[in-house]
Amino acid sequence: MTKPKPKKLPHNTKLYMSRGIVAVLALLSFMFLPMMKSAAGQEIVIYKSPTCGCCTKWASYLEDNGFSVTQIKTQNLNTLKQNQRIPSNLSSCHTAIVDGYIVEGHVPVNAINRMLKEKPAIKGITVPGMPIGSPGMEQGTRKQPYDVLAIHADGSTAIYESHRN
Repeated sequence: MTKPKPKKLPHNTKLYMSRGIVAVLALLSFMFLPMMKSAAGQEIVIYKSPTCGCCTKWASYLEDNGFSVTQIKTQNLNTLKQNQRIPSNLSSCHTAIVDGYIVEGHVPVNAINRMLKEKPAIKGITVPGMPIGSPGMEQGTRKQPYDVLAIHADGSTAIYESHRN
């Protein structure tokens, strides 16, 4: 008695199997991605002047980097800054709140993500003024050096991150 030969799979069966494996891997990644700690989808509320274009550019930059942004236009931005105890020498054109922290001015995403990951005992971070080349303040290849400062509860500051190029 001879052994029956194994049936060969049709040519396109391998293609369907590989597509199935890819589909399963994609499904698994969507299941586990939300469990990974990142800023993706992190809610941030930005308080800004109704007429400020660079604030809108910064909000778009945050959205492009995975944040869920709510923009609140207000004529009383200085009152908000006073209520949050942001001294005028640390202020900029907009104030944001994320996970209980203040983000003042054109702060880069990597500094925000670092703060959210490390959860330091600070009030927030700021880029005072409006340095050219900071996120939302792009002007071609021109860039001014600037520091991201940590704001401590007592109002003192420390360099959190430096940008020199």
